[in-house]
Amino acid sequence: MKVNKCNNFYAERFGSENVVIIKDSNVVDLSNLDYEKAYIQITYVEPYFESYESRHRITYFERNFNIKKFFYATPFTPNGRAHGELYEQYKRKTILTTANHFPYVKTRIQVVHRKQIVLTPIEVAIEDIEKKTMELAHATQQEPPDPKILQMVLQGCIGTTVNQGPMEIAVVFLSDLSDHQKSPTKFQNKLRLCFKDFSKKCFDALRKNKNLIGQDQRDYQRELERNHQKFTGQLLPLITINNFDKLPKTAK
Repeated sequence: MKVNKCNNFYAERFGSENVVIIKDSNVVDLSNLDYEKAYIQITYVEPYFESYESRHRITYFERNFNIKKFFYATPFTPNGRAHGELYEQYKRKTILTTANHFPYVKTRIQVVHRKQIVLTPIEVAIEDIEKKTMELAHATQQEPPDPKILQMVLQGCIGTTVNQGPMEIAVVFLSDLSDHQKSPTKFQNKLRLCFKDFSKKCFDALRKNKNLIGQDQRDYQRELERNHQKFTGQLLPLITINNFDKLPKTAK
């Protein structure tokens, strides 16, 4: 809707044949553009916080007010395709700094600084697991509790149709640690710890869901518990470094 509104706004001024909307977030090669036309690149951005900011911006208001840094992500692979196998999936994060903080009296603010960070495949995997873990935590701690949101997040993490996602990440990046002959790299260790937290948050969400559902959803609860038990059983050999590494058992 907003894309059409923007297109119509400039088409009225320059003519529809002279306005081109670029809908992807890839870097634009200026040499390929027609200088007699107007180009508008539109993409979706999210607020960007440094690690120290994330600890202090807790509420919804704090995470959406007085912000001047935003980011968007562009997936890519070495062979030029946008998406590929997990081991070849990179991500380019572009961080934009605006001249003023949002919200502002104007809806458009000039970008005064641009920075790019390239995430390696294992860093992309870490970010993905961290995002799922955060969604689980928010759904579990929501007050008043919302069973529909909680079950939707649980289904996205340990449902039968998507359970292969997190497990596949663990196999691709942590399988060489299963024989305990190799020390984990910095990123492998971080991913290992992320999976421990992810499994714990799944356990907490399952326990919370069990206290919210009625008799008609008991079978669904048992299915989720079986999925979680299977997931943790397959995950444990991949993230265990010593006897102190344990995962929570399925909620009873």
